[in-house]
Amino acid sequence: MSDESPEARHRRPFEKHLNEMRPGGRLYAVVRRAALGVYADGFIHAGNIAYLALLTMFPFFIVMAALAQLFGRTPDVQHAVYGFLATVPPSVRELVAKPIEDVLAAQNSGALLWLGALVGLWTVGSFVETIRDILQRAYGTKPSKSFWHYRAGSILIILASVVLAMSAFSAQVVLTGIEQFVWRLLPFGADVQPLISLTRIAPLLMLMAALYAMFATLTPLKYRLSPCPKWPGALFTALWWMAVTMLLPMVVSLFGGYGRTYGSLAGVIVTLLFFWLVGLGLVFGAHLNAALAESPETSVKDPAPTK
Repeated sequence: MSDESPEARHRRPFEKHLNEMRPGGRLYAVVRRAALGVYADGFIHAGNIAYLALLTMFPFFIVMAALAQLFGRTPDVQHAVYGFLATVPPSVRELVAKPIEDVLAAQNSGALLWLGALVGLWTVGSFVETIRDILQRAYGTKPSKSFWHYRAGSILIILASVVLAMSAFSAQVVLTGIEQFVWRLLPFGADVQPLISLTRIAPLLMLMAALYAMFATLTPLKYRLSPCPKWPGALFTALWWMAVTMLLPMVVSLFGGYGRTYGSLAGVIVTLLFFWLVGLGLVFGAHLNAALAESPETSVKDPAPTK
């Protein structure tokens, strides 16, 4: 647990609040707090996220397929899969696209689908609890509820995430259709092309919205209800994710790829490296939010009220 968490700073009698610092000092303090927090245990958490992301990716889509079948929205699963694959590098896409299709095809109906969904809920719940633990460590708090309380909350978060993901990616398909209709069929299509092109940032906006919802939901209750911002961590993580997606293939190619070292496992290694880098960005985002937060309690350095 970082010594720069809000709880740890709260216990130090002469710690300055951010609003007591000059702008330059404030920026330095925030970056320093976040960097020290990541250095403390961020690399371990990034490894956990990489492993769990690969482990829970398929169960998540199985849960999505089950809910889509329940609500008669089966095509939305494919839209969600395509939307997810658009946010990962080509090498990762090539590795996971076919297995995801095979898993969804093998469990397309019946009791097997729902059994897989139940197992998937539990498995993905472990991923959610890992992120909750990252946030608790970033803020310096300890669990205040029972294991089953947190696990039930994780399942509700997963179900809500699935519904929102299907809705968001379906909206993306609709936006793409509108773009093509305006561009090809309407006479003024060329005039509004710059405006229509803004829809291409929709995946980034949806990713940021999902990350914001995650931070806002899993942040410890004490800080969740306080006015400390949650959006900086979501924005940083989304931009970091997109940067890794664009730059990782170029970096890997500069080193000649991983084929000579890992052979047929090169794709798996690149996938794990991608999720590790994304996990590291997520950990930094959590510590960035924590660095901007001050304990909502009265600071111990404040003078006691006079009688």
